[in-house]
Amino acid sequence: MQEGNETPQLTEDEKKLFEDLMPEDLNEILDTGVNRRHFLKLLTLAGGGILVAQSAAAEQVLTRSLSLPFDNPAPATIENGVTVSFKVNGAARKLLVDSRMTLLDTLRERLELTGSKKGCDHGQCGACTVMVDGRRVLSCLTLAATCEGKSVKTIEGLAQGNELHPMQAAFLKHDGFQCGFCTPGQICSAVALMDEAKNGDASYVTDNVRQKSGPVQLSNEEIRERMSGNLCRCGAYPNIVAAIQEVHSGKPVEQTWQFVG
Repeated sequence: MQEGNETPQLTEDEKKLFEDLMPEDLNEILDTGVNRRHFLKLLTLAGGGILVAQSAAAEQVLTRSLSLPFDNPAPATIENGVTVSFKVNGAARKLLVDSRMTLLDTLRERLELTGSKKGCDHGQCGACTVMVDGRRVLSCLTLAATCEGKSVKTIEGLAQGNELHPMQAAFLKHDGFQCGFCTPGQICSAVALMDEAKNGDASYVTDNVRQKSGPVQLSNEEIRERMSGNLCRCGAYPNIVAAIQEVHSGKPVEQTWQFVG
């Protein structure tokens, strides 16, 4: 059970939105707040173009954090159970998990943090990338039990309220995604990459791996190499590189569109 969470109060515009579009759910929403089912239902209406008249109120709801408390009991049939205490996106969590349970499954199934995606489940695609103590890891290959006492950050923990992390904003600006399935892992990997460059960590294209001379000025080749563990089946790689380069350099990167024909 998450502690310290309160049911968020709806504004008058938000109440009117739900009264008009989801009257059958209004009493439940007023009593317990907006849950995941309400959020997805509203998202479906948005996709159908029904929210034009109430776009401002809908934006407030769709960008709001779903911070409702929820019961997260341990499954009754846990074998080889171990208790893991760690921080997830700044919040202390303590869970009883199977000693063989991966960090990815723990985040998705036990903590309801479904931003990290299960792509290949073999550590080959990078869609599950999260940061543990500031270092990027493949959560599908990381046992939750090994995270005892550590700090885990997922895609849900990057934004500050309604303010996007600079890397998230850059991905939006440069269209660094298409289907979006790999995007959480891409962004987490890119954020960790910034710290690696700042610390002068070497990569496979570093000229002299024995010499650590401080922060690394990333070239596009360096970015491609350091991001090579994150696959994008849609092929948005040039846009991803441009987004990372813009955050790294602090300067606008020109968008170059390559058209066929």
